[in-house]
Amino acid sequence: MTKRLGSLVSLRRFTGTLRIARWELTRSAGGLDRRTAAFGLLVLALAGGAVAAGLAPSPGDVALDRNVYRVGVGANSPYYEVIAANGALAAKPPSADALDAGEIDVLVRDDRVLIEDSAKSRAALAAFRSATESYNDRRMRAEEDEIAAFPVGVSLTYEDRTLSSGASGSGASGSESSEAGQAAAGSDRAAGAPFESLVLAFAFLVPMNFVVQLYGSSMLGERTNRRGELLLVAPVKPTEIVAGKTLPYFLGLAGIAAVIAATVGGGIVSVAAVVPIGLCFLAATFLGSMLARSFKELTFVTIAASVFLMSYVFVPAVFTNVTPIALISPLTLVVRDLASESVSLGEYAFSTGPFYLSGLVLFVLGTGIYREEDLFTQRAVPLKFLDALGARLRRYRSVALLSTLFIPFVFIAELLGIAVLFALPIGYSLPVLFLVIATVEELGKSVHIYAGYAQNRFETGWRTALLLGALSGVGFFLGEKLTLLAQAVGLPELALGRAAFVPSGAGGIELLALALAPLALHCVTASISAFGAHRSKRGYLIGLLGAIGVHAAYNLTVVSALV
Repeated sequence: MTKRLGSLVSLRRFTGTLRIARWELTRSAGGLDRRTAAFGLLVLALAGGAVAAGLAPSPGDVALDRNVYRVGVGANSPYYEVIAANGALAAKPPSADALDAGEIDVLVRDDRVLIEDSAKSRAALAAFRSATESYNDRRMRAEEDEIAAFPVGVSLTYEDRTLSSGASGSGASGSESSEAGQAAAGSDRAAGAPFESLVLAFAFLVPMNFVVQLYGSSMLGERTNRRGELLLVAPVKPTEIVAGKTLPYFLGLAGIAAVIAATVGGGIVSVAAVVPIGLCFLAATFLGSMLARSFKELTFVTIAASVFLMSYVFVPAVFTNVTPIALISPLTLVVRDLASESVSLGEYAFSTGPFYLSGLVLFVLGTGIYREEDLFTQRAVPLKFLDALGARLRRYRSVALLSTLFIPFVFIAELLGIAVLFALPIGYSLPVLFLVIATVEELGKSVHIYAGYAQNRFETGWRTALLLGALSGVGFFLGEKLTLLAQAVGLPELALGRAAFVPSGAGGIELLALALAPLALHCVTASISAFGAHRSKRGYLIGLLGAIGVHAAYNLTVVSALV
C-alpha cells in the first residue's frame, strides 16, 4: 500500500512538471514577436555560416593567412600540387625577374629553390618546406603498405637462440613505422584543432546564448510581474516548478546541439559532449535570474557566464598535443568525434562531469530561494546570494554537505588554472597555481559558514566556529576525493597536474601521514575562516586571507617537495 501511494505521488509530481512545461512552452512561444524571431533566425544563420566557413572540407589546410606567400612554379613541376594543396601558398608563373621585382617570394626552377634576401622570402621558404613535408606525409599515409611507406633501417645481429633480440628488432621495425605514420597524422590534426575548437565554441554557444536569454527573461518575469505567485500557491513544490519551466529550454538546447552536430558531421558523442555545457549555462542563468533585481543585472550575469564558458571550452583546446590538458574542454570530445576517434567513458566523465555537477548545484541553490520572501524582494545580489546559501543550512551537518557540493566549482577553477598556466615555465606557474588553489578552496569551505552567521543560523562563540570549521574541512576532504578521476586521464603525468591533484608520492608511514595531512589542513584553515566569520564581515575577510596564506604556505613547502 505504501509503495502504491509513493508511486501515485511520483506520478502526480511528474504530471505537474509536464503541465508546467507545456504552459511555459505555449506562453514563451506566444510571447515571441517577429523582431525576436527574426533575430533568433539571424543568430542561427550566423552560426551556420561560421560552421560552413570554418569546418567545411577543403583540399588544403584551414588557414587565416590564405595565399599570403607567392611561389613561382611551373604547371609541370612536381611541386605544383604541393603549392595548390596548401592554403597559405599561391602558385604564380616562374620568373627570375618576378623574384627580383618582389612579385613572388620563392622561385622553384628545376631542382633548385631560389629566394630573395628578405624576411618574407625566408618565411615563405619555411612555409614551402613545411607544406612539402606535409604533402609527402599525406601521400605516404595513403599507401596500403605502411611499412614500405615509412621504411625503417634495421641492422640484424645474429645471437644465440636463447636470446630474443632478433625477434624484438623485427617487431620493433613494424611498430616504429606505424608510430611514425600515427605521429604524422597527429601533427596534421593538431595544427588545425585550436582554430576548429574556436569555430565549434562559437557555433554551439551563440545559439545557446539566445535560448538562455529567453529562459532568463521568463524566470525574471515571474518575479518582476509577480506572475510567480500563482504557481507558489498551487499544490506543487518549487522543484517541480523549476523543472517544468526549465524542461522546454533544455530540450531546445539539446535539439540545437543535435542539429549543429549533424551539420559539422558529428554524432551522438558530439551531442553528449555539448549538452552538459548547455545545462550548466541554464543553471547559471537560473540562479542569476533569482538574484538579479532587473533585466540589466540579468544581462550582466548571462554575458559573464557566456564569456567564462567560452574561455573554459576554448583555452584547453589550444594545447591539443597535451591530451590531459585538452580533455578539460568538452569540445575536445567533439573534435575527436569529427575525426572518428574513440572516446572512453573515463574521458567523457572527466570532460563533462564538472558541468553536470555544477549545473546540479546551481539549480539546488536557486531552488532554495524560489519562495515568496526572496522572489519579490529587491535585495542586493550579494545579500540574495547569502540567502541562497543560508536556505540550505538547516543543521550543522549541512555545512559539510555544502562544502562537498562546492567541489565541482573548485575543480573547474583549478582545471582552468592549469590550462591557463600550462604554457608558462614551471618555476613561475607553480607558485601562482598554488595561490589559485588556496584561494578557491578556502572560499568553497567558508563562504556558506559566513552566510550562516550573517543570517543568525548558528550560535555565536568560538567553540561553534571551530566545530563548523572542522565539519567544513571534513566535508571538503571527502568531496575532494572525487578529483581522483583526474588520474584516469593522465593529469598526474604533468607537473601542474601532480601539484593540483596528487600531492603525495611517498609510501608506508609517510604515505599515511601525507594522506591525513590534507584533512588536517582543510579543518585548520576552514576553522580560521569560521572563527573570523563568527565575529563580523571584516573578521571573515581577515580570517579568509589568513586561511589562504596558511594553505598556500602548505602547498609551497610540502607539495612542491613531492612533485
